Amino acid sequence: MSNELDRLDDFEPADADSEYAEPYFWASDHTVLAEHHTTPNGSHRSFVLAHDRSVTWGPPGEPQIRAIKVTRDLDQNTFTFDSAYHPTVSFAQNWLIERGCPPERISLVDDGFMKPADDLTVRVEQRLRTSGNRYEVLDSYTSDSAPCETWTLTRDSVATQAPIRIFLEEGNFESHTYTLREGAFADEDAARHWLGSRSGPLPQPPKSLGDAAALRSRAALTRSAGASAIPKAGLDAHSAPLAGTAQRPSPGRAM
Repeated sequence: MSNELDRLDDFEPADADSEYAEPYFWASDHTVLAEHHTTPNGSHRSFVLAHDRSVTWGPPGEPQIRAIKVTRDLDQNTFTFDSAYHPTVSFAQNWLIERGCPPERISLVDDGFMKPADDLTVRVEQRLRTSGNRYEVLDSYTSDSAPCETWTLTRDSVATQAPIRIFLEEGNFESHTYTLREGAFADEDAARHWLGSRSGPLPQPPKSLGDAAALRSRAALTRSAGASAIPKAGLDAHSAPLAGTAQRPSPGRAM
């Protein structure tokens, strides 16, 4: 794990949550996928994206990707420790971005991790990464063995049709790649029935007026603020994804 997170001995927890969380954090259990640390100036923040290997020994299906944010107050000599587990890298990246991490600082480039198999996977991941609080995660399941997959059951707050969405990530051992696909369902029962039966292909999302409205709103914001004020890694950057985006750990978590 990052040396930056090992250097908390000289700081005191700023609140009860941080005091509770820090003793239960073992750096040796984590493999860093990406990290970013700000330059100390009154406060010093660390953003870490990691795979927690210890999760594989717990209840089956639990999410294994951990997003961590540590903020040190250099004046008060205190720290706050905040973290959350996520089913896939793109959801964890979203969590970190929403808490102030620059998107380009947590892209993944290590050749030891699986790569997106196609452009559609990259586009779906980019949308999840920059979606803010659009998707409410209702449930998820991660499988280490065959089939090597992670599914995430969500509610899309923007969709005007079929608002329950399943994001299905499937790994391929032979090609060392993975695909990510989105399915759309009218309600949660229908989505869970598909997950249980797999009786047909994943239903494709309808073209949503909500999606179009979101894009128009983004375009209007771009025009009003000036192109130079909008980060390149936004909704319009699907054709130019972040370098090495969202590689998941190898199946079986051999990292």
